[in-house]
Amino acid sequence: MSSSFPPDTLFGLSIPLATTFGLQGEAVGDDQARVRLPFNPAYANSRGDVHGGALSVLFDCGLAAAVRSHAPVQFGVATIDLSIHFVAAARGDVVCTARCERRGRSISFARGEAHDAEGTLVALATGSFKLMER
Repeated sequence: MSSSFPPDTLFGLSIPLATTFGLQGEAVGDDQARVRLPFNPAYANSRGDVHGGALSVLFDCGLAAAVRSHAPVQFGVATIDLSIHFVAAARGDVVCTARCERRGRSISFARGEAHDAEGTLVALATGSFKLMER
């Protein structure tokens, strides 16, 4: 898996929402992606738990990155469906690991999980995406 892409991109693509949330692409390739959501108190509740909306952005970008991992700068994606199951409160940085389960000519499917800074599984997700050549 590779992680050498221009700064201010998520695996070679400029994605404003990913930039807004400070997402960091750690690795992509072999139908997989790993994306980090650094902790930001602006996206946490008074107890310090990461907001579910921020986790949703992480999954949308992380699963989409796995879907385009075969050619990260050649393809963009549009999210068709995204299902998230929140299983525990998240504290600190959260890392999404995602895998493309099936890539068709235009529609692809991915699943992923998110773990917080303590290693706790905080959420699971599945999604379908339309691949679009750039």
